[in-house]
Amino acid sequence: MIPKRLKKGDTIGVLAPSNPIIGDNIEEIKKAKKKVEQDGFKVKFSENLFSNTNGYSSTAKEKAEDMNKMFADPEINMIWCAKGGENSNTTFEYLDYELIAKNPKIICGFSDITSITNMIYEKTGLITFNSTNFKSIATDQTDYSYQEVLKRLQDGELEFGKEESGYQTIREGKAEGKLIGGNLNLTRGMVAGKYQLDFTNKILFLEELGFETPPGLASNFLYFMKQNGVFDKIRGIWLGNYHHESGVSLEKILLDTIGEEYHFPIIKSNNFGHIETKTVIPIGTKARMDTSQKIKVELIEKCVE
Repeated sequence: MIPKRLKKGDTIGVLAPSNPIIGDNIEEIKKAKKKVEQDGFKVKFSENLFSNTNGYSSTAKEKAEDMNKMFADPEINMIWCAKGGENSNTTFEYLDYELIAKNPKIICGFSDITSITNMIYEKTGLITFNSTNFKSIATDQTDYSYQEVLKRLQDGELEFGKEESGYQTIREGKAEGKLIGGNLNLTRGMVAGKYQLDFTNKILFLEELGFETPPGLASNFLYFMKQNGVFDKIRGIWLGNYHHESGVSLEKILLDTIGEEYHFPIIKSNNFGHIETKTVIPIGTKARMDTSQKIKVELIEKCVE
């Protein structure tokens, strides 16, 4: 299910399904709104955008209610998550997936938003997007990531960055599959249980924040995925940004985990993750990996109508 592309004059709904918008974040959100409106779009805040009912976030029901209302609202053309955090997965049991499927539209964000974008795709088949968060429009030093959003969601561009995106081959090969993933920790949380993802024939893209996740913990996450059969199902892995003071790389941790048991291609790039240079990765869109190419991954079908 492919959402309609963003057009000038469209209304962008902003909500906070993860950490609360408090303190300096309030002015940052307002500054981001001003920038987006100057570029010809309208912005509509959700009812609970600035709520902090629990003292650490809005309640799960408040967050899900905002999401359901925005999907149901015919005036809203795109939903942009304000920021990341820790607990967007609390919305899972309160989201109206039938409603969402009947009202397909763009929804995007990254980090903790990984939970929501992947689960909505899993439950409805709607293409969702791993992109910069709304707040970052005001806090980034450049507008690179914001422009990437416009290129993908307004112009329908399929390219995953230029050669300077730092593509590297970790393990050679070719693969095709639908893209799935995002933050490693959050993806690991949807490997098993009631709200689990189907990793069959997917290209898995992963990034992690080294400041919060040292190598041992990243190893924990990857081994959990291995022990639950994820690597038996996927077609390939695309790694993004991970930086830890130890100097240990995410590709090393991954190779330590999978050894010689798996032979799918693995690539790495510097254009997604907890960095400013974020491209926009559609979740559920088919892509091709080819380690012989300079830009080693490409979309082979459109992600917006």
